[in-house]
Amino acid sequence: MGLSWQQGPLAPGAVGRFLVPEPLPDRMLFAEPLRRRMRVRFGDTWIADSEDVVLLHEPSRYPVAYFPLGDITTGVLENSEHTTRHRDLGPTCWYTVRAGTQSKQRAAWQHTGLPGHAGDLKERVAFAWRAMDAFYEEDERIVGHAADSYHRIDIRRTSRHLVVRSGDRVVADTTRPLVLYESGFAPRWYVPREDVDASALTPVEGRTFCPYKGLAGYYDIAGARRAAWSYDDAYAEVRRISGLVSFEPDIVEVHLDGARQSLEPGQNVVSHGVDRNLTLDETTAGEQP
Repeated sequence: MGLSWQQGPLAPGAVGRFLVPEPLPDRMLFAEPLRRRMRVRFGDTWIADSEDVVLLHEPSRYPVAYFPLGDITTGVLENSEHTTRHRDLGPTCWYTVRAGTQSKQRAAWQHTGLPGHAGDLKERVAFAWRAMDAFYEEDERIVGHAADSYHRIDIRRTSRHLVVRSGDRVVADTTRPLVLYESGFAPRWYVPREDVDASALTPVEGRTFCPYKGLAGYYDIAGARRAAWSYDDAYAEVRRISGLVSFEPDIVEVHLDGARQSLEPGQNVVSHGVDRNLTLDETTAGEQP
């Protein structure tokens, strides 16, 4: 979730509300120091290295990292004639990024006519995430988009009774599921493989990527498309769900302690921006070259 997308407090679809007497503006931008060293790699070289990155949270967008001009390698940014106008931040100029034998047009931008209240972004440049080879925090690659410090995942063990049915068939029956709480989303229930009828699951092609959990594979159940999924090799921070199976309550019947579950608002991931549709090679790339 984070501050400004999905159901975050600054997003148009916020699930909560600010307890203030007057309505807040429809759009609010929030900028803050990242307080982490971030580096950018392009053309087999480091083109930016900074401990003074500012993270911009904009409604319905993932966070964007802005680097001070002084922390970007000289000669990397090449002026172009392309300009746009940001609805809140004013005129924006775009750069061609060039390093070694590689170059990419419209791969970085700078807001050049900022209003007075947005001075935090003055003389700072953002790089298009997908246009670069990679972004790093220290020596670890960050995939998908800048890490959002407001996005949290908690996993809890429970003894509640979870039953999954497809018509008259019991697909899963467990009293030891794990429940995953993720910022902005309703709980997701993960079932150990031993408590799942594996013959009911038909693996399908196509996987999705979560910057916080890793790569997910999907299963059809009796003709119901992508009714279940699993992270076979979940990231270390959420390793407890590796190999477990979760089910879509709007596609198959999911009963928790006898009560049928339904898809809650905010469960569907909204894909947008150039950081989506990553290739598998990109998501499984190694650490610092």
